[in-house]
Amino acid sequence: MKALVTGGGGFVGGAIVRQLVQRGDAVTSVSRGHYPALEALGVTHRSLDLADTAGLVRAMEGCEVVFHCAAKAGIAMGREPFQHANVTGTQSVLDAARRSGVKKLIFTSSPSVAFDGSDHRRASNDLPYAPRFLAPYPASKAQAERLVLAANDSALATVALRPHLVFGAGDPHLVPRLIARARAGQLAIVGRGDNEVSLCHVTNAASAHLAAADRLEPDAAHAGKAYFIAQTRSVRLWDWIAELLRELNAPLPRRRIPLPLAYLAGIWLENFTRSELEPRMSRFLALQLASSHSYDMEPARRDFGYAEQVSMEEATQDLLRWARAERL
Repeated sequence: MKALVTGGGGFVGGAIVRQLVQRGDAVTSVSRGHYPALEALGVTHRSLDLADTAGLVRAMEGCEVVFHCAAKAGIAMGREPFQHANVTGTQSVLDAARRSGVKKLIFTSSPSVAFDGSDHRRASNDLPYAPRFLAPYPASKAQAERLVLAANDSALATVALRPHLVFGAGDPHLVPRLIARARAGQLAIVGRGDNEVSLCHVTNAASAHLAAADRLEPDAAHAGKAYFIAQTRSVRLWDWIAELLRELNAPLPRRRIPLPLAYLAGIWLENFTRSELEPRMSRFLALQLASSHSYDMEPARRDFGYAEQVSMEEATQDLLRWARAERL
């Protein structure tokens, strides 16, 4: 199979590329940066802005499947960069896929498209989109996901996957930031501290994409639908964080901030932080840190054969080995 991966130099995109190469598929990666490590794997790389539809058409020549992973993430409050990367970019990828004769498109979405601030425990795929969004990122991802799912037809089969809190060796954001804040004495428990959360090891996130692609056809059970992807076992978030910090000899959080206070701080910081920067706290982040959001993997298992490759215990140990090696 010949595949194109947008954002192949990123955390999830890179894992997808490696798994494709490992099983013998021909891979082209599209991103704005340059990644010699991908070229060392024999991957063809194209440096493009996703708004360059003509360039995407050339890059997709001969491809059967597109994995669209590239996105702008974060909690900055400036709307336009997210719209350009996540909405305009996604429409451009869809247009190029149709013009190139691509048969399958797997979109890396986000559970945040359904996050309304309330507790979600073992939620299934019928969870609706949030009625309103507290940050440009989830708003733009919901808009992009709708575009992808609406595009599913007899010529181009599409599916959206929503991996949740992806972590593992090479994590560029989530865990390194967490550990850095703890070591700086800036980490505090938000809310009661008993919230249940699903995480997703990067190997499982990538294998879910391949499984969804392999079984995707216009009339497949998962065509035109969205699926949460996570570990089969959820954790109590702050207990899991404490376990990591103890193993890494990092200080545990000593403060507990009530959710209403963190939410108010988020409002203030959103208003007084430049729109292109990420505030230290936001309304969206406060609710994420304090609420439960765990997901049922049965729909993904049933509809396209998703099977967890790395257990939660193995995933945590993998993360710790990498964090120690990197001296985080």
